Amino acid sequence: MNIAIVGASGAVGQELLKVLDQRNFPISTLRLFGSQRSEGKKYMFRGREYEVERLEHNDAFKGVDIAFVSAGAGVSREYAQTITRYGAVMIDNSSAFRLDEDVPLVVPEVNAADALNRPRNIIANPNCTTIQMVVALQAIEQLSHIRRVHVSTYQAASGAGAQAMKELENQYRQILNGETVTVEKFAYQLAYNVIPHIDVFTDNGYTKEEMKMHNETRKIMHSDIRVSATCVRVPSLRAHSESVWVETERPISTEEARQAFANAKGCVLIDEPAEKKYPMPLFLSGRDEVFVGRVRQDLTDENGLSFWCVSDQIRKGAALNAVQIAEYLLNNKQ
Repeated sequence: MNIAIVGASGAVGQELLKVLDQRNFPISTLRLFGSQRSEGKKYMFRGREYEVERLEHNDAFKGVDIAFVSAGAGVSREYAQTITRYGAVMIDNSSAFRLDEDVPLVVPEVNAADALNRPRNIIANPNCTTIQMVVALQAIEQLSHIRRVHVSTYQAASGAGAQAMKELENQYRQILNGETVTVEKFAYQLAYNVIPHIDVFTDNGYTKEEMKMHNETRKIMHSDIRVSATCVRVPSLRAHSESVWVETERPISTEEARQAFANAKGCVLIDEPAEKKYPMPLFLSGRDEVFVGRVRQDLTDENGLSFWCVSDQIRKGAALNAVQIAEYLLNNKQ
């Protein structure tokens, strides 16, 4: 296939190159696009050097089959027609089109077939926190319909991009060296801190990040599920964690839930509390799956179930999910 990556120099763009290579995705031609700042940068892919082209309104996407776009919502909105004009499928990693009725919002383990119905030739990649949660929720939904979810996220610096990861590392160095701490990517110093604030606050007191989890989950799962989220930035470098509580229509035993997670596509169960075995970002960064542990029945509701999950935000939460969508299109000749 003829592939383009928009935002090739960013954290997700670089991860896309890795994932495409590792999964041996069939590529005839590859073109990299970026801003004026990234123009001219060179990257190696499968033994060949590729140079980043400047993204402009022109015919550069003629002949492109799939364009992975990860350059922010503003860029996605501005260039969508340019990218799709000649038939390219735009797999977009921003929030620009996620809730548009004529744009499918896809997590392949949950609703892959939605990708086949794309009136504007745009497929949206969900928010990273939503992706890992719905992969886990789907395992439970197969047992009993989920009525509602309460979730608290523990989101790594990686969620704010490559520069945010560097900022966290620099903050620790600055603190240890007695220097003034640089704060640019976050509302406050993240090192030795947690910040209960990701994205902007809305009128109802929730942030946009929290509302994404509510709205996107309902769209992906085609469900009336209600989701209430609290999203928190924590000083880990990469991979997000979530503490999830669900209420189902019928009681689900802990063993039944564990078995469902163990068998679920895209999930790995790590749940041996007596052996101190449970998912942690320290050991799971760079992995593809959603890891689930601490599975237990709720003490206050017989239909309640709690679990903990961890997944790499840059891989499954962004690049990998996009490539899996492309693989599904390829396998279904779409």
